[in-house]
Amino acid sequence: MKKCINKVILEGYLYEHDLKLKTVQDKNSENFGKEFISGNVSIAVDEDGLNVVPVHYTYVTATTNKGTANKTYTVLKSIMDGNATWLNVGKDKAMKVKCDTSFALNDFYAQDGSLVSQMLQEGGFISTINAFDAERNKFEIDLLVTNVAHIEADEEKHIAKDYCTVRGAGFNFRNALLPMSFVIHNEKGMEYFESLEASNQNPVFIKVWGKIINKATLVKKVEESAFGEASVTSYEKKIKEWVITGVAKE
Repeated sequence: MKKCINKVILEGYLYEHDLKLKTVQDKNSENFGKEFISGNVSIAVDEDGLNVVPVHYTYVTATTNKGTANKTYTVLKSIMDGNATWLNVGKDKAMKVKCDTSFALNDFYAQDGSLVSQMLQEGGFISTINAFDAERNKFEIDLLVTNVAHIEADEEKHIAKDYCTVRGAGFNFRNALLPMSFVIHNEKGMEYFESLEASNQNPVFIKVWGKIINKATLVKKVEESAFGEASVTSYEKKIKEWVITGVAKE
């Protein structure tokens, strides 16, 4: 079977982290009492610290399955010990890191009891670097497209321009299907995906690439008054998008 692509590369400043050193608590596990690192590393992939992308690490031990030293554990431990994050020491002194990770799912139950599958970046190699490549934020993935929906601009919902959602499934390293959702803002790209007429009965298998947007913007809501001054309220709107910027010709 084809080894499906699922690759994310992030380079940037260590913005913050919530890594913790834990031990396996399950007494029935063969790893009972073994130490491991778990938590999130957030990477600022732009120079202004506005686009901050998290990477989750579930279970990273000091040694690999082969008994050799785990370089990812070493780097994560140095992040914990030094705490040279943007928020702690400032941008100029923050650790520079590169993470070769991949898409995964975080499954959890909502308050109404429904199962929710949330996309995230999970695990992978992490290293310290001295300089960044030109592309600091990119992904590529083999995607089985099953639905393309056109979303129209809506001033009340603060949607400035039309865009498309592209839904389907990607694959993890075990080639297990993972439901995923992407967006596309490029007009020609929107036309291309809409022309596929993809559905569950007519899925389309293609390779796509793009970038991750994870930032917050300030939104102002103005309510006009019958007399006097209008009421102005502001709130922070979080934007989390996996944006497709290109697709393979075949």
